[in-house]
Amino acid sequence: MTEKKCFPEGFLWGGAVAANQCEGAEGRGLCVSDMAPHGVRGPYDEVQEPGKYYPHTVAVDCYHHYKEDIALMAEMGFNCFRLSIAWSRIFPHGDEAQPSEEGLQFYDDIFNEMQKYGIQPIVTLSHYETPLYLVDHYGGWRNRKTIDFYLNYCKAVFERYHDRVKYWLSFNEMNNVLDFYFVAGGIRIDEGENKAQAMYQASHHMFVATARSIALLRSIDPSCKYGCMVNSSTLYPATCNPVDVFGAYRGRRRKYFFMDVQVNGRYPRYIQRTWRENDVHLETRPEDFEVMAANTVDFISFSYYRSNTYEDGKQTGSDTGGFISDPNPYLERTAFGWQIDPMGLRYVCNEITDLFHKPLLIAENGMGTYDEVNPDGSIDDDYRIDYLKRHLQAVYEAIQDGCEIMGYTYWGPLDIVSAGTAQMSKRYGFVYVDRDDEGHGTLKRSKKKSFDYYKNVIATNGASLFEEV
Repeated sequence: MTEKKCFPEGFLWGGAVAANQCEGAEGRGLCVSDMAPHGVRGPYDEVQEPGKYYPHTVAVDCYHHYKEDIALMAEMGFNCFRLSIAWSRIFPHGDEAQPSEEGLQFYDDIFNEMQKYGIQPIVTLSHYETPLYLVDHYGGWRNRKTIDFYLNYCKAVFERYHDRVKYWLSFNEMNNVLDFYFVAGGIRIDEGENKAQAMYQASHHMFVATARSIALLRSIDPSCKYGCMVNSSTLYPATCNPVDVFGAYRGRRRKYFFMDVQVNGRYPRYIQRTWRENDVHLETRPEDFEVMAANTVDFISFSYYRSNTYEDGKQTGSDTGGFISDPNPYLERTAFGWQIDPMGLRYVCNEITDLFHKPLLIAENGMGTYDEVNPDGSIDDDYRIDYLKRHLQAVYEAIQDGCEIMGYTYWGPLDIVSAGTAQMSKRYGFVYVDRDDEGHGTLKRSKKKSFDYYKNVIATNGASLFEEV
């Protein structure tokens, strides 16, 4: 008799969003994402120009629709939901001594609503949301003072929500500080400045802040779990040329560096060469390394959307809405040029497991593309269903391979502003939101075909993924 395939008991099924991409509403200070009207790659505005459309200002107005949105997540059967707290909603400038009670109450309301449906929050503390005031007046994460501002914020939310939030993540896709330093690292870099010095110095302060916040959380509630979060789209060699193979290896190690430090509590030896070759000289204190060594993460979370290829000396590539990628002839691509590679997700899960031996949370995975609304209002997104099915089958195989995978939170269960391009038309959701790239629309929510598909996957604990249609 063939054993029925399903996911482990207690597997976390859900979705993920970021405050800056969905909330909107007044009552908070500006953050770095508010100054990125074209997405994470920039260009970035110094100040908001009167009359110019900024997608994150209203986003999809979850601030006023959160009850409806959470009810839709509950209808799909979510037992977890990853979201971020907007730092600038709690501390509008970031350097205030006391938090905003209005901001704290908003997240009280959200967590209470989730609790009503039995949905476990997974909270990202900073998801491209460094308060703009800290960047403009202190230099953002290049300034050691930002560590203390961050810890003041962490203390406020840990003390307020630890009874309802048991899973916490530090900085979203922290390795992106090396590519999108303004939104991911909260720093501006002057023309002619050593970028590597600025980015690695900011990263060091973020590592120290993470370690100190772990210590703080454990002192407040030892039952809570704390994870890191890294962008883990994998990188293959384009050929079997040893130069390409080693180049791809180094490219992967560039992102795993950010896991390595937070899992092992120290800088790996290989980073010394990177620093030498880029004239990086970190300003550190002895206690930095002590606190990093003593406070490491409980689990690893990561995003995975696609794979890339590496060919030595090749500088060409297509702009895929926030990222650069060389084509892989063995893979299909989305309308935005992202390669669809379920096997790559299995590969990443196994590679991270082999390297770090920690529980894994797939914190982001999803398909962003154009959706067409039929005359009757329905949306037949079979392409998204196919993407979801094949990637979840890959997750199942990774679990069979021996990877300890805690859960899966699909990116953007309702349509939100894209981080990569700041578009609404690059849609990920199982729920359609009536809003376009210029900010027009009713914001009405409606279910796509994929809504019921994911609902059935969750209801069967993944067994429906393997049923013949």
